[in-house]
Amino acid sequence: MGGFFGTVHADNCCMNDLFYGTDYNSHLGTRRSGMTTYDSESKKFNRSIHSLENAYFRSKFEDELDKFKGNIGIGVISDTDPQPIIFNSHLGKFAIVTVAKIVNIDELEQEILSKKHHFAELSSGHTNPTELVGLLIIEGKDFVEGIENVYNKVKGSCSMLILTETGIIAARDKLGRTPIIIGKKEGAWALTSESTSLPNLGYDIEHYVGPGEIVEITAQQGMKQLRAANEEMQICSFLWIYYGFPTSNYEGKNVEEVRFAIGKQMGQKDDSEVDCTCGIPDSGTGMAMGYAEGKKVPYHRAIAKYTPTWPRSFTPSDQTRRRLVAKMKLIPNRAMMQGNRMLFCDDSIVRGTQLRDNTRDFYDYGAREVHMRISCPPLIYGCPFVNFTNSKNDMELITRRIIEKLEGDPNKNLEKYIDSDTPEYAQMVEEIRKQFGLTSLKFNTIDDLVTAIGLPKCRLCTHCFDGSSHY
Repeated sequence: MGGFFGTVHADNCCMNDLFYGTDYNSHLGTRRSGMTTYDSESKKFNRSIHSLENAYFRSKFEDELDKFKGNIGIGVISDTDPQPIIFNSHLGKFAIVTVAKIVNIDELEQEILSKKHHFAELSSGHTNPTELVGLLIIEGKDFVEGIENVYNKVKGSCSMLILTETGIIAARDKLGRTPIIIGKKEGAWALTSESTSLPNLGYDIEHYVGPGEIVEITAQQGMKQLRAANEEMQICSFLWIYYGFPTSNYEGKNVEEVRFAIGKQMGQKDDSEVDCTCGIPDSGTGMAMGYAEGKKVPYHRAIAKYTPTWPRSFTPSDQTRRRLVAKMKLIPNRAMMQGNRMLFCDDSIVRGTQLRDNTRDFYDYGAREVHMRISCPPLIYGCPFVNFTNSKNDMELITRRIIEKLEGDPNKNLEKYIDSDTPEYAQMVEEIRKQFGLTSLKFNTIDDLVTAIGLPKCRLCTHCFDGSSHY
């Protein structure tokens, strides 16, 4: 997915805030990272980009911090392309970072080339999406018109920070699929994908940038709105289910609070008899604590994540290595599991790779029964809007493979498998349960998920559960 951080200081170097603020987005991406500052004295942009595929953000940049002069800067953790990209154009010099998924990138690439423009950056032999966004922006007579051009042409999603010679322009995706939060403290502003970046650096949340809203922050004038927010919003519900760090807030709704509420709701309704509950780290932990409270059963930390070295399991591009990483990072605790009817909570089931391996391990480590509760509904559609997984098509989803088995066609009667009250839905869930040898399996419902998040259904993207959203 990716995340970014920017900061504007009135009269001192922004480097420390930029470095640590960007690092607090590290859970959102593991391929590339970059930072750029602008030094008004030398009138230069200072940039550095590194790979994160074999090391962590801080270790890559710590030895270079002294070179980042200036009181304004932006940084990014990218799951796709090298960033930031620096332009010299009729709009002036600027650097740009994005959190984007551009489904129609080939079409836009040909459109730009047909206008006799060129691309200078290539990512593994392919067009760099952030450079493409920058080229669309400089087609406008000013930054607002250029960003509107991005909104009108990009299919998928795109939020961005633009570092100019005077400040930072923030533009949130036109449907608000990915967030931008603005923080403020004495003498400084911050702009970030994750509000978790703010408290330890002394910032308080000042503003949630709205869908399609464009704001500019400078040291002289503070925050100025350049474009009003759109009425329609489709913020990704997986921010609360999976992506978000527990202390983060989106649209005023805290991640851990939502996960706890999901678990508590399920625990109160569940008639299964279990001895204790346990979360699959990390995103299943808050849900399991909520389930324990709702069900009135103890929470056991029967699995521990070895956090010092293992990244998130979807990160490697190779499925075999993803499976190995998923197994290596989670360590079962026999002492807490032996002889118990265990109920585990997890965020989602995509392919089923982790579920298959985990279930086998739980029985091997002494669990008498293995019940599984999932914080979201079954994934029926792949996501065309943000980079949720490495899945290339819907047939990588276990639900579609089971629908094909039951219907002879993976696209047949999907509406029946979306509705949790139909016999087809019950049969699909039962097939998943049997495949993995679970004692019981239950998914959250769309209605209960929406209730836990606390926003109207029409303002949430639930496309991967019900196919309801649009470009």
